Amino acid sequence: MTELATMDFHPQPLAGEAKPWAFPAPERTALANGLTVLHCHRPGQQVVAVEILLDAPLDAEPAGLDGLATIMARAFTEGTDKHSAEEFAAELERCGATLDAHADHPGVRISLEIPASRLAKGLGLLADALRAPAFADSEVERLVRNRLDEIPHELANPSRRAAKELSKELFPATARMSRPRQGTAETVEKIDSAAVRAFYDKHVRPATATAVVVGDLTGVDLDALLGDTLGTWTGSAAEPRPVPPVTADDTGRVVIVDRPGAVQTQLLIGRIGADRHDRVWPAQVLGTYCLGGTLTSRLDRVLREEKGYTYGVRAFGQVLRSAPDGSGAAMLAISGSIDTPNTGPALDDLWKVLRTLAAEGLTDAERDVAVQNLVGVAPLKFETAAAVASTLADQVEQHLPDDYQATLYQQLAATGTVEATAAAVNAFPVDRLVTVLVGDAAQIKEPVEALGIGEVKVVTAE
Repeated sequence: MTELATMDFHPQPLAGEAKPWAFPAPERTALANGLTVLHCHRPGQQVVAVEILLDAPLDAEPAGLDGLATIMARAFTEGTDKHSAEEFAAELERCGATLDAHADHPGVRISLEIPASRLAKGLGLLADALRAPAFADSEVERLVRNRLDEIPHELANPSRRAAKELSKELFPATARMSRPRQGTAETVEKIDSAAVRAFYDKHVRPATATAVVVGDLTGVDLDALLGDTLGTWTGSAAEPRPVPPVTADDTGRVVIVDRPGAVQTQLLIGRIGADRHDRVWPAQVLGTYCLGGTLTSRLDRVLREEKGYTYGVRAFGQVLRSAPDGSGAAMLAISGSIDTPNTGPALDDLWKVLRTLAAEGLTDAERDVAVQNLVGVAPLKFETAAAVASTLADQVEQHLPDDYQATLYQQLAATGTVEATAAAVNAFPVDRLVTVLVGDAAQIKEPVEALGIGEVKVVTAE
């Protein structure tokens, strides 16, 4: 009989004690040209992230030129006084950098990611783009054509079409927020290099801009490096620009964007609510997450798991514009897609979920899971320099203190079930929600009207 060999197993390693974590605190300085700088040393992050915030908001665009800020943002990467568009792209590629820009209601953001070893080169290119963008006629014309080509695709996308209609319904026609962020075909086709240059000259200057730098800055004399690069950017001081308050009409109603033959209905329910300056924000974040923030949320449990109407429904809050004086606001919304025959029943059940929430409240178990998901995974969420830089830039853009994100996690952990329930109920009152449905009106109009959730009107899809 063969004797079986024995094996000696290595002792199983034991988990070490968890290290305390907090969102990193930045250091704040300023350059001689007036540029505000936030920097954060993150050892081991060899890809440095740089965010530039420009005070060029969408409501500063001239009348009839919606989309101008977007074209300007894209044109920053299309050549400078030193390099043509092709040469500029090649220089970025040689140093392993990516440079992106976009415009939103608060302003224009430019994002640079670059290996720490090439930071000086990347900041030099970024400084050239800000200091002396070419805005060549041919490049601006190409960007305009590209944007015009994008618009039909956006209108064909049900979720994008729903978002466009919700903004149009919620905000006054005179408000920039009522119109597409990147403009319409009618406004974009009027944009030329002269308009881009004029917008740049009026709104882009270091005195009203902020730079955020995050990454491994070991051995880097950041003050000197920034002074030699972004410090060469000059511009005049700016007069304070009045910011209009955010107003909206959230009278309960339904708008159906007719898409004959659609097999699914795209759903977007929304209104505006408190932004991050309001004390209710942490409870609102927690309550909204319990309602529809994940696969285990109430909306998903009912509409997806129990009824099979959808692949998923989400509730969320997105800051539109933030201000310490209370004039800011966030979009509070519920979105998802539902198979066409079940649009009426799904909406009925969704409203039942909201009414049950108001009558019975959240459970402690729901609150605990939400806290664990939002707070417990935060260290993973901010593993990269880009994630930290983006969040710091958000804080600057929304006029929040530098320790806001770190404090928010403490507030979320301290928020109770009753507070979270009250915030969620106030965020989504059943009689003050604007519902947009992109789908086959012939099939869904009658069952939706029968629900009594507001007047129903049908508009034609472009």
